[in-house]
Amino acid sequence: MMNYQDSQRMSKQSAEKAFASTEVKCICEALVSIAFYESDWKWAQNKCLEFLHNENPEIRGLAATCLGHIARIHRQLEKEKVLIALRGYLDDDAISGQVEDALDDIDMFLK
Repeated sequence: MMNYQDSQRMSKQSAEKAFASTEVKCICEALVSIAFYESDWKWAQNKCLEFLHNENPEIRGLAATCLGHIARIHRQLEKEKVLIALRGYLDDDAISGQVEDALDDIDMFLK
């Protein structure tokens, strides 16, 4: 698993460029950046939801984690939409722990 603690702020344009890449590291760095720094939380949420369906489990898992970060940092999400999407991955053995953590974050930070 990669370490994203030193995430750098990316513009939407840079993030979109990274998302169009086929490189897992680029996509993951962009996901973390938008979760932490993007003021347009709904755009960030929707990008995370998009990558929650990715075939790569590292990207899927990080997308779930980043949804929890958005809830924690921005205190906003389209809660029902996100909960439905995340719950659909509780049986995905590769990312179920990350999904559970994201669900816990959403429960804690979005009342």
